Amino acid sequence: MLLKASHIYKTKQHVNILHDVSLELNASEIVAIAGPSGAGKTTLLNILGTLEQPDKHPNTSIEFDGRSLLTLNEQQLAEVRNQSIGFVFQHHGLLEEFTALENICIPGLIMKKPKKMVQEYAYELLETLGLSHRSDHKPQALSGGEKQRIAVARALINHPKMVLADEPSGNLDTPNALLLHDLFYQLVDQFKCAFLVVTHNEEIAQKSDRILVLRDGKME
Repeated sequence: MLLKASHIYKTKQHVNILHDVSLELNASEIVAIAGPSGAGKTTLLNILGTLEQPDKHPNTSIEFDGRSLLTLNEQQLAEVRNQSIGFVFQHHGLLEEFTALENICIPGLIMKKPKKMVQEYAYELLETLGLSHRSDHKPQALSGGEKQRIAVARALINHPKMVLADEPSGNLDTPNALLLHDLFYQLVDQFKCAFLVVTHNEEIAQKSDRILVLRDGKME
């Protein structure tokens, strides 16, 4: 098992966002988290990705790749995020002043990997995603679907064990959204990483290995 989160609670401004949420994620698995807006899906993803901390509770635990995330300091959590977790957001988050290739390279360069090695792997990812011909284009010259594929490549640059995707197809039309999700399956097979995908799209959720439904901060 790659990820096991147990009894997650989160309160913000005296509002219960998450209440006793537990889930598991296996390696090389795609799991969809579905549910209405305001159910706490993004907050849960942020906690699992160490971007937020859960409320302190005696039964709460988060184990990722054999380590307890709740015992790590900020520097250790930053290392886990950079080395083992990839992030794909609804708004691609590409930096407009950089090319597609440069955007993909950023997490690898943050890890202080050799620049040439990072660039070569970034180009391999572009080829895998069918975008090698767009490597020198900046985001404003890319379509919505291309931007999201670049964001996926960026998430994969450090060979993560898990990719967290928060409504990655939310800004795409249905054909491109389905293509993106099909791409996730290709990448799971090729790179052996797990995907945890928050989505409102029922058709996309149905394509996943499992669907978890979050409603009013509780897992159904």
